[in-house]
Amino acid sequence: MNNDTLIPHIGVVTDIRIDTPDVKTFRVVSPEGGKVFEHMPGQCAMLSIPGVGEGMFSITSSPTNKEFMEFSIKKCGCLTTWLHQMEPGQMITIRGPYGNHFPVETDLKGKDLLFIAGGIGLAPLRSVINYVRDNRENYGDVQIVYGSRSMDDLVDYKEIIDEWMSDKGIEVNLTIDNAQEGWDGHVGFVPNYVKELNPSTSKTVLVCGPPIMIKFTLAGLKELGFTETQVFTTMELRMKCGVGKCGRCNIGDKYVCKDGPVFRYDQLGALPDEY
Repeated sequence: MNNDTLIPHIGVVTDIRIDTPDVKTFRVVSPEGGKVFEHMPGQCAMLSIPGVGEGMFSITSSPTNKEFMEFSIKKCGCLTTWLHQMEPGQMITIRGPYGNHFPVETDLKGKDLLFIAGGIGLAPLRSVINYVRDNRENYGDVQIVYGSRSMDDLVDYKEIIDEWMSDKGIEVNLTIDNAQEGWDGHVGFVPNYVKELNPSTSKTVLVCGPPIMIKFTLAGLKELGFTETQVFTTMELRMKCGVGKCGRCNIGDKYVCKDGPVFRYDQLGALPDEY
């Protein structure tokens, strides 16, 4: 990270897509057009509305997209409520990128990949998935397991159906927690669905979602024969200042913002259970 990371830039919101009843995806460009800054999959940015507040959010668009950046944001507080009230053409401030990134050029390269997401947890993984899709020759087969409370709560559903499912070498498995009218797919929780699918233990796993989902998913993966060295996750929700100064993401000898937010699971073994 250099000093440029700390300097706010103006971002123009050019498009706002409604994904679910409480999630919107914001497309942001610089005033001159194009991306505000470069990033890698899994990195975050600080978005701010002056006089309202600021918050850390995953960049959900792929680094291969040079025209704009996207952020899928769940309405859950003061700042996000203001963001959800915005209209295209309005401006915000943005700075970053913050944190490390998924090892797309090292540990993941040449591997078969298994993405497991729950709810809004798909947002940080979307950047990686589309990066892999745009560099398809560098990776093996891709399997995506994604679930949410209901069909209406599936983020990026149109992109999943129209693009991901039509790509060669990509298998998409969707599930919702409870049966509902109009849904003829799988019904059940993500951890149980992963065990039903019984994926090959040769795959490298990227998982993101609610803490309880991650806990049971990891337990299920271990039952199937996966090891913690095969599993990566992101903990960007713990990040606050992003530069290791406020101490709010400090647990033990680690700062999520400086050592993460992307971790391999064996790196988290020494952290307290509540984390």
